[in-house]
Amino acid sequence: MASLPIQLPQSQYNEAPRSAAADMVGKALPVRFSALEWSVVAMAEKDQLSSIREPGRVSRAINTVFGIKPANRLANDRLESLRRVAVLAWRYRWNVAKSAMSDFYASGFTPDHFELLQRSIAQAFAQRTRKTVR
Repeated sequence: MASLPIQLPQSQYNEAPRSAAADMVGKALPVRFSALEWSVVAMAEKDQLSSIREPGRVSRAINTVFGIKPANRLANDRLESLRRVAVLAWRYRWNVAKSAMSDFYASGFTPDHFELLQRSIAQAFAQRTRKTVR
């Protein structure tokens, strides 16, 4: 069965139809944390710096003798790397160790995630400062 080519007006012929997906090409999607990830960041505010280090032999022996329980690691490696970076960010702001950052990026997070984390922590500190000044 033969068909004749359809003649389109010149303006429609030159412009391809655009879809929403085509409009998003070249634009970055907004970076977000899930609710669980935000809860890990909030929990990290209360964690001590000692919770991010692996205890040595002497520390384990002292903890056993005195009945001190070390902080539990998170079961999910991705969330644990987020917790470690969040603990450092709460304590030292932007001065986070390179080793923690490499684990953070290896877990699938991006520099945009780190910036989002830092901005949220900065907002929390700013709100506290405003409350204490008033």
